[in-house]
Amino acid sequence: MSRKTLKRMVAGVLAVCAVGAMVLGVARATPPHGVINTLIAGPATFGAIHAQTLDPDYTALVKTRGLSDGYVRYLRIAPGGDTGWHSHPGIIFGLVQTGTVTFYHDDGTSSVYPAGTGFVESPGDVHNSVNEGDSVLEMAVFFLVPKGAPPRIDQPAP
Repeated sequence: MSRKTLKRMVAGVLAVCAVGAMVLGVARATPPHGVINTLIAGPATFGAIHAQTLDPDYTALVKTRGLSDGYVRYLRIAPGGDTGWHSHPGIIFGLVQTGTVTFYHDDGTSSVYPAGTGFVESPGDVHNSVNEGDSVLEMAVFFLVPKGAPPRIDQPAP
């Protein structure tokens, strides 16, 4: 067998393995159910951000390096519905409008946010957002992610 033929065979095997790994990853992902996810705006490109407020009673700082994409989505989750296990490559700000959302984290902990409260998700946090109530959960979500990155990354259940 020639070196060229051997290289082609190895490249073919590696390609099959790579496709198999991608298919396995998709097959293990947990898709949302009972969710209506409406894009309100975005992607909108932001340049570098350096915004701050320093008040004796309140401090906030948002700082980025490089370009970002911003998205605003409105989620309606039916009773018993969930977003599926996922993470985000950037920072997420959520505002719960109606109902209560329960976040299950991959470390086995959970967090609960009722209507009128908000939450922030850190990049890479693997979680599943669940509506355990008996009414529709509605929330507005702002995604700030690196330019070109998807706002959501599906993850397998832990």
